[in-house]
Amino acid sequence: MTSTDRYLARGPRVGIRHFTADDREEFTGLSRQSADLHRPWLFPPDSDAAFDGYLARLQEPLREGFLICEYNSGRIAGYLTINNIVHGAFCSGAIGYGAFAPAAGRGLMSEGLRLVLRHAFGPLGLHRLEANIQPSNKQSISLVERAGFRLEGFSPDFLFVDGAWRDHERWAITREMVRADEEHQTGQTGQADQEADPAYRDIPRGGEAE
Repeated sequence: MTSTDRYLARGPRVGIRHFTADDREEFTGLSRQSADLHRPWLFPPDSDAAFDGYLARLQEPLREGFLICEYNSGRIAGYLTINNIVHGAFCSGAIGYGAFAPAAGRGLMSEGLRLVLRHAFGPLGLHRLEANIQPSNKQSISLVERAGFRLEGFSPDFLFVDGAWRDHERWAITREMVRADEEHQTGQTGQADQEADPAYRDIPRGGEAE
């Protein structure tokens, strides 16, 4: 899907948009292709009937669903949902997400997650998002850490996943944390511009990691 007018927001490589019935074939095919990547933590719909039920649930007022798509090609890279949305004094929701195998390890989910955070804390009017993650799911933990989430606690037997009650770590981020991170990134612009100058390129710098 290459039309740009369907994107709610976009970055250098990805855009985010809502699910549609037309995504059924691509989404379910990617789910089947990515089963080895997702198990035992994630079970996205991999059949037409499962997708239709999933899409219907995303129309409920307490949910929002987003596809993360490669901007140039429109191919689906992954997805993210906000569930259990509560407004009023709480203004919070819980997120679930997954990358598909062709996009894994390319940084597309990190970019997409940041776009969803801005959308959630902007147009959706939320203040806080939570991510509940099994401790063994290291890639998922790394994703939210990079986005600025903080670890807030540990809940034994928290969610019923793959036939059993599973322990989860509770990660969260607030609107203020995103704003502070963006201000920090803006503050680095001057330093980045300076280091782009040839006069600075050979200055040794420690503590960096790719």
